[in-house]
Amino acid sequence: MAAAALGTTVALAAPAGFAQAAPTDTEPVAARSAGATQSTGTTAPAAAPAAWAAGTRAYLVITAPDGTSAVSGAVTSNGGSVFAAYDAIGVIVAHSTSASFASAMRSVGGVQQVGATRTSDVPADAYNPALPANPSQSATTLTESNRWDMTQIKAEQAWAVTTGSATVKVGVLDTGVDDQHQDIAPNFNAADSASCAYGKADTRTGAWRDVGTHGTHVAGTIAAAKNGKGVIGVAPGVKISSVRIAEPTSSLFFAENTICGFMWAGDHGFKVTNNSYYTDPWQFNCPDNLDQAAIIEGVRRAQVYAEGKGSLQVAAAGNSNYDLANKTTDSESPNDSTPVTRTITNACLDIPTELPGVVTVASQASGGAKASYSNFGNGVIDIAAPGGDGSTQVYSTLPGGKYGNMSGTSMASPHVAGVAALIASTNPTFTPAQIRDQLGVQATDRACPSDTRCKGTTTKNGFFGEGAVDALKAVGGSTPPPGAYFENLTDVTIADNATVESPITVSGVTGNAPATLKVGVDIKHTYIGDLKVDLVAPDGTVYTVHNRTGSGTDNIVQTFTVNASAEVANGVWKLRVNDNASQDTGKIDAWNLTF
Repeated sequence: MAAAALGTTVALAAPAGFAQAAPTDTEPVAARSAGATQSTGTTAPAAAPAAWAAGTRAYLVITAPDGTSAVSGAVTSNGGSVFAAYDAIGVIVAHSTSASFASAMRSVGGVQQVGATRTSDVPADAYNPALPANPSQSATTLTESNRWDMTQIKAEQAWAVTTGSATVKVGVLDTGVDDQHQDIAPNFNAADSASCAYGKADTRTGAWRDVGTHGTHVAGTIAAAKNGKGVIGVAPGVKISSVRIAEPTSSLFFAENTICGFMWAGDHGFKVTNNSYYTDPWQFNCPDNLDQAAIIEGVRRAQVYAEGKGSLQVAAAGNSNYDLANKTTDSESPNDSTPVTRTITNACLDIPTELPGVVTVASQASGGAKASYSNFGNGVIDIAAPGGDGSTQVYSTLPGGKYGNMSGTSMASPHVAGVAALIASTNPTFTPAQIRDQLGVQATDRACPSDTRCKGTTTKNGFFGEGAVDALKAVGGSTPPPGAYFENLTDVTIADNATVESPITVSGVTGNAPATLKVGVDIKHTYIGDLKVDLVAPDGTVYTVHNRTGSGTDNIVQTFTVNASAEVANGVWKLRVNDNASQDTGKIDAWNLTF
């Protein structure tokens, strides 16, 4: 698995091991000056060392809740310093250059667990964090258009019910967010944004900005504004805050950063957080290892704290095509030094995604199949959402007013976070548990394909959990309104100079088709200027939806509106594709009809 972010880099990058994280899923949080007050649930950190020293390592010292002050003196007397303290959950983030610090602290009365959070030194930047760059912004001439991922989750239909409430706050725990982006600025909540890099909150203006591109892309998928520019997020009416937990340079997401992020989320009223990363440096944390056991406990307590304050955590399942229900080996940890191959069991956890209460999201390709890279696991995956695969990726915002494509479970998770925000908007009294349950209830069941790795039932299995997220059903809309939805996911090869058809049999629909029949098309082809695409009604009437436009553009992933009100709805409809030239070929990947 890759570094810590679970989404791939722009455009043609291959999916990294996410959730196990894609390459850049960590958010740095700059440190506050010594003695500054922190949000509810934390205590003011003791003065940090005056200067960074080579060999400084970070540790979690875990006590009973409200018990950190009783052991802070022992931290100092054993060669350490208190960098931050979260007294409400009994967690101290300590720094020390002493190789014996952890073992010495484990014998101190009142100390329950101690664990190193990394196998590399804490960067000197932790003591005087540099602010991320504020990129210059490029204006866009792009106008909002239908996208395959939003069509797949019925987001456009959900917006007829609600675009989300501005009272709902969603936290993006990631590499940071470009708050100046034209599609993000209208919904950005600077007052509740910060950096949690290194394990304590830095609230300076801009500390929350992106040290990569990953977090800005995630933020756009959740809540890019519905303003006529660029793209639209799943919940374009809610507010988004950035809590950067990735550290600059490394773009890793260490445990103390995640703890800080969850505590911040709870204290600042986030209804939902998106977590498209895994906690570095361990792809899996094993409870029989003293260091990793402390990491599990520290992050678990912070997640419980956040949920207790009303915050639901949504997390990416990871990008290693790994069965999380049958763990055997880990060959990618620790990723902050030299990875080694080790034998593991199911007791070892990918965190935060495998923590109790966290919604674990698998990734789907366009058309709904499991994305090739997505982790899976019966009893582990809760729900699935579009994350892209191959040449069809998720299009969203990038720093500097730009836009681009990425793939990964990092891209799937924010679709679910956005739907969770819509649920919170239409049900403002819902608890995290109720939002979590509603996500499952509204999901569209997806049976296992003919793949022996997929275990479970149609209603809940290891590839899709409780099913594919459905924004329309989540907000109480009929799905699809006002009639029915039919799809064909069978691939049909499009050869040179050939005509092919893919059928859909419609039944149970009364009367004629609507004047606004929606035709969702997903055609993979390397030169769409060769193609003529027709919808053929049951009586043979032809409705052309694409006729050799787009020149050398790849792929047709679009929803067309056809006035088919003269046609009887029931019967066999066909998508007919005519390739009119040589050299470029492709396939009908999937298509659908919404009446």
